[in-house]
Amino acid sequence: MLLDDLCTLLARHARPDTTTAIENLLIGREDTNSPSPPVTGMLMALVAQGAKRLAYGEHVYDCGAGQYVIASIVMTLKGRFIEATPERPLLGLCLLLQPSDVAEVMLQAPPGTVADNDDAAPVFAFGTASDDLLDAVVRLVRLLDQPRDREMLATLYKREILWRLITSEHGATVRQIGLADSRLSPVTKAVQWIRDHYKEPFKVEDLARLTGMGTSAFYHNFRAVTQTTPIQFQKKIRLQEARLLLAANPKDVANIGYLVGYDSPSQFSREYRRLFGAPPSQDAIQFSSPSAGEKR
Repeated sequence: MLLDDLCTLLARHARPDTTTAIENLLIGREDTNSPSPPVTGMLMALVAQGAKRLAYGEHVYDCGAGQYVIASIVMTLKGRFIEATPERPLLGLCLLLQPSDVAEVMLQAPPGTVADNDDAAPVFAFGTASDDLLDAVVRLVRLLDQPRDREMLATLYKREILWRLITSEHGATVRQIGLADSRLSPVTKAVQWIRDHYKEPFKVEDLARLTGMGTSAFYHNFRAVTQTTPIQFQKKIRLQEARLLLAANPKDVANIGYLVGYDSPSQFSREYRRLFGAPPSQDAIQFSSPSAGEKR
């Protein structure tokens, strides 16, 4: 039903130049299977009807009705329309994502409401839109028929779309866009410092001073971006490094905690188990087995 509504709206408002009366919202329609014009930018592209084949790196993605792609850096996406006919044209939209808008949502998100994704977020993500996301998109596009409400509500609906994306399985990719905003650059600096000095103890106050921010503002912004505290972030980096060392040298369990900055073997074992589900001694047995390479 939501996709049907969206298709009706897109068919009515599609223009040759793809632009619309809503800033950063583009609408596309194509009647033939042919190469698609390249799209450049940090964006979310959603197909409502038909299908489009996109190439990114060594991978090829077929994006069908109800599916979307996200690019978190300025990249040029090339593709081809593969399900487009005059009787049933391809219909889709593209929302250009602004770092300042993403950063604003990240900074105001209540602690613990955003999933803690892998730190090494991909710059390109492919997924299926949830009903909540589709509903927000439909309401945004519907504003093209409601000029009186457009100025007031377009920003709110775009903000909701960002929220749906940030809290989705691909939230880490979207958060990378927000990191380009200057307000988050101190957090990026702090994250890099912790990565480079993960063995060293530190005080949050000293890290805040390093970034030129007050302690309270720094703590709030760091948690908004990383979804964890500075100390917890350091702990995760330590334990991830410990597991890498353990995989390379599973017979050195007793020394690895010390190598990554732990003074207490019991604390190291307890926190390692909490993160990975098994103590380092048990992991060492798995890493030592002949089939360990296959398990990993």
